[in-house]
Amino acid sequence: MVTAEMAMTIPTLVVAVAMAMGGVIAMTNQMRCADAAATAARLAARGEPIDVVRKAALSAAPAGATLQVVTEGTTVVATVTDRIAAPGIIGSRIAFTVSQHSVAALESAPPAVGQLPASTAMRQREAPRS
Repeated sequence: MVTAEMAMTIPTLVVAVAMAMGGVIAMTNQMRCADAAATAARLAARGEPIDVVRKAALSAAPAGATLQVVTEGTTVVATVTDRIAAPGIIGSRIAFTVSQHSVAALESAPPAVGQLPASTAMRQREAPRS
């Protein structure tokens, strides 16, 4: 009787542990994609060359991830996508994609010499009150 119960319990536990590990891997890759997309959007908005953007973003992304950077009006949208597959022969049948987008406003030209950005000037005016 105990043998039959163990024969059903052990495979169930193995599957549950494998699913939990897959979930942790998926969440880790999702976070890495988010970090990579934010890095790419920030660098592209600053006007960095696309080679620098791609190198920095893909170094933060999971291995095999793809990067797409699109400028839309006054914003830059960076999308990092990664395909997560189960190991071995199962991976050809069970796979899903994680993707993250990040948006950054294009930075304008630096202020003229002797001119402060509005936020800096406001902070300087408010400082004597405290």
